[in-house]
Amino acid sequence: MIKRSLIAVAVAVAVSSAAFSPAQAFYCPKNVKAIDAALGKSMLSADQKSKVKGLRDKGETQHKAGDHKGAVKSLAEAVRIILNNM
Repeated sequence: MIKRSLIAVAVAVAVSSAAFSPAQAFYCPKNVKAIDAALGKSMLSADQKSKVKGLRDKGETQHKAGDHKGAVKSLAEAVRIILNNM
């Protein structure tokens, strides 16, 4: 179930990264929520969790500031860390 959610997040990140317009900005909050859910059930080390949380927070801040290209990049990196450690 979590793997499906993460794959969905990865697809959403890929789709939203294809067009960095404000219209695509709605993916960011969904990605943040999916990262939060995955963190709660992941087997990441403390260092990895810290890095994912940092990237997640950075992405959320970038989204709120209107830097959607940066937000997508930060959130995608967080998802990659989670997916690479499943």
